[in-house]
Amino acid sequence: MLIAIDTSTRQMGVALFDGVQILSEMTWQSQQYHTVELAPTVAALMERAEISMSELDVVAVALGPGSFTGLRIGISLAKGMALAGRLAIVGIPTLDILAAAQPIDKIPMAAVLQAGRGRLAVGWYKNSSGKWKSDHKVQVFTPQDLSEQIKSPTYVVGELSEEERRLFRRKRKNVTLASPAQSLRRPSFLAELGWRRWQKRTVDNPATLAPSYLHYDQTSSS
Repeated sequence: MLIAIDTSTRQMGVALFDGVQILSEMTWQSQQYHTVELAPTVAALMERAEISMSELDVVAVALGPGSFTGLRIGISLAKGMALAGRLAIVGIPTLDILAAAQPIDKIPMAAVLQAGRGRLAVGWYKNSSGKWKSDHKVQVFTPQDLSEQIKSPTYVVGELSEEERRLFRRKRKNVTLASPAQSLRRPSFLAELGWRRWQKRTVDNPATLAPSYLHYDQTSSS
């Protein structure tokens, strides 16, 4: 039994997975109340699914990039559960969760999330043997800079405001924009990624597992 926790941004999510089906899943928009919302939500999700702590084997947690406070809270809870329950722990890059949910295409993909200060964190992916493969370089752009950076057909998915969506729609020749539903970062995909890692026994050390924070010297422009 695996529990997945994603607190990378205001969009939070928790899911339970037994390797065959998603037993329960919840996503919601937090107004920066991660501290008071996360633990009660985890408890309620487990109660609803009639799962006890003793039945858990592994916890999968989103590593970022994302909010400093949000990541710290989610990873701290995941580590606490792993240490207290002697569970395996697996950390997954946040943008990989978003990419895992997308249909495979021949054109490259830009997966984005809100980075604060009016900027977007962007991960670049390409189709490799029928799977999205990341170059593992996260860049930070203003929406306008990202729009100008895209000069060939690209699939864009992730957290975008109404204004940002309008901006990218104007580049319909080169931008295929994912729908809001496709852009939701679902913890069930984090659960599946974590499960695969756990099955391969490539787990992390809870004592050394660390979040991936954004550094604004990563900013790029066209």
